[in-house]
Amino acid sequence: MERGLTVRGVHLPAGAFEWRFTGAGGPGGQHANTANTAVELRLDVEGCDALPARLKDRIRARLGSRMTRAGELVVQASEHRSQRRNRDDAMRRMAELLDEGIRPPAKRRTPTRPSRASQRRRVEDKRRRGALKAQRQGRDWPD
Repeated sequence: MERGLTVRGVHLPAGAFEWRFTGAGGPGGQHANTANTAVELRLDVEGCDALPARLKDRIRARLGSRMTRAGELVVQASEHRSQRRNRDDAMRRMAELLDEGIRPPAKRRTPTRPSRASQRRRVEDKRRRGALKAQRQGRDWPD
């Protein structure tokens, strides 16, 4: 049915995901009242053998607040009136969430000092600005 999901070179098979379907609220008439169009997609991060331990740790650290106590990532989609579009939307959102979770950490910025020329320009600009403001002071303007 599904081919699974590949995120940043890591392939998660379709069996790693659990789908649940429920009736969506809101307008839609008879079709929406009888069809289970809302989708809930779950990924058991702890029990997923396709994820290496280092990626599981990274996901836990970054997405811990989005996970259930059982260690599952949950995405819900009910914006569309068709189950298929909601399934595609849930899978897309799960891919974005996992991409955010397993992205390697950003390189740390190497602290640098401002150049001597930039320091001079800064001080010169401050001096010029101060002179302009001082020029405005103490004048007796006519009414």
